Order: sequence, then C-alpha cells, then structure tokens
Amino acid sequence: MRLTRRSLLGALLAAPAAARPPGLASAAPMIAPRLVERALAALFGNHAAIWSRDVIAIADFSLPSSAPRFFLVDIVRGQTTSLLVTHGKGSDPDHSGWLQNFSDSIGSAATSEGAYLTGDAYTGIHGPSRRLIGLDPTNAHAEERAIVIHSAWYANADMIVRQGKLGRSDGCFAFGEADIAMVLARLGRGRLLYAGRSDG
Repeated sequence: MRLTRRSLLGALLAAPAAARPPGLASAAPMIAPRLVERALAALFGNHAAIWSRDVIAIADFSLPSSAPRFFLVDIVRGQTTSLLVTHGKGSDPDHSGWLQNFSDSIGSAATSEGAYLTGDAYTGIHGPSRRLIGLDPTNAHAEERAIVIHSAWYANADMIVRQGKLGRSDGCFAFGEADIAMVLARLGRGRLLYAGRSDG
C-alpha cells in the first residue's frame, strides 16, 4: 500500500512513543539526538495546539551564531534545511557569538528556551514576520515580549565574514534577509518551533 502524505502523518502520530525518535532523527541526522527527543516530546505533548505537524523547527543554541543552527525539518519528505539564526543580546552580553543563558524575563532581551507555536504572519518594522506563542513556563512571556520571527541585516551571512559572528536580536529569531521568505513560507501558522541547547 502506498503511503500518502496524510497516511504517513497519521502513522507518525499513531506510533508508540518509543518508535517516534528514530523517525524524526532520520529526517534530521545533523541535529543532536537529545534535542530531537525534546522537540518530539514537545510536538506530541502539545498535540492539541500544534495542528500542522508536517514541518517543525529546532534551534540548537549550543552552537555559535556563526554556524547554521536553525533546522527546518520536513518530517514527511525526510529533509532538513539548516540556517543561520541570531540569539538575544541578553543571552550574550559580551557579544561572544555564543549564547550564555536563556531568560524569559520582561526586558531581558534574551532568548527563551522551550516550545513555541507559530502564529499569524504580519508586516512590522522588520518587514514580513511571524508571531510566536510560548508553550512552556520558560517562554510563557513570548507574546508580551514580542518574540517573533523576522529578518535583519545583522543576521545576514556577510556578518560572519566581517566579524566572525552574527549580530544579536532582542530575543527574537532573526534570519538573514535572503532567508526570511522561505522560513515564513515553510514554517507556517500552527507549527512547532523548539529552542534549546543540546549540551544542557
């Protein structure tokens, strides 16, 4: 029997918990397994909120900002795209290029860890953007803090050539201007974005 897109998703959702990590891991072999497991637990733990499960995003903030550390995982096709993404100023006060800590405090300008639900697209001061809703206690203030997906000049790849690292956001997931259209299109409303560290 040929598996359709719908039946494959149904099989993935119906699979026993112990069988789920290898399926996602095979689509995302370059992502640390422990981070994949956390993202998968978030995907199924927030089943009622996350209603589009074909594509998820995983950000591994144990990697420096000079490395592609934002992974768009197409579970159905078994393909992963890796991209550059910024972290917040409050997570890297000395601008080392490495995230030092997470925070969800109002005014922290830091990156928050945990599961996010992608919300509505809109056009703001950074152009086309997408809202994010925090699903965990560690990112519960995401909407109040206006943590979103957007593009920024300081997230362009040429920043790495010039200074060896990307610039920093106020806690948002900022992408290069050439990547934002693809990110917004593939990571549409109702999907999971999981941010964490694979070394912690």
